[in-house]
Amino acid sequence: MDGLIASSGVALQYIGLAQAAPASGLWPVAAGRLAAVLLLLPSVWRQAPRFRQPVRRLGEAVLVGAGASCALILYLWAARRQMMAIAVVLASLYPAIPTVLGLAVLHERATRTQVIGLVGSAVAIVLLTLG
Repeated sequence: MDGLIASSGVALQYIGLAQAAPASGLWPVAAGRLAAVLLLLPSVWRQAPRFRQPVRRLGEAVLVGAGASCALILYLWAARRQMMAIAVVLASLYPAIPTVLGLAVLHERATRTQVIGLVGSAVAIVLLTLG
């Protein structure tokens, strides 16, 4: 259920970014990031003791947030340049990134379904580059 809610939020954000006027600059991304923080803040506040982490983890969280913001900026740029077919396909490959990181960093084992998905993603990227 959490995955469905999270992916609905991501889809809503992508739709909003695609509708943003070019004159708005990067404000749609900033507004989306602020909305995400404000939406999650009550949950974090209620469960603050569970979220206490070392300062290093805070830095890692900031890097992840910066990476997500960079990805949203690139998506917004693609939407404004009418490259939505490419942007949507690449954005849909997002689940491959945590899977690859889990395999590389945490030394997790891939399931057959994950391997099929990763191979399919790689094929999609190659097909996109070929035009």
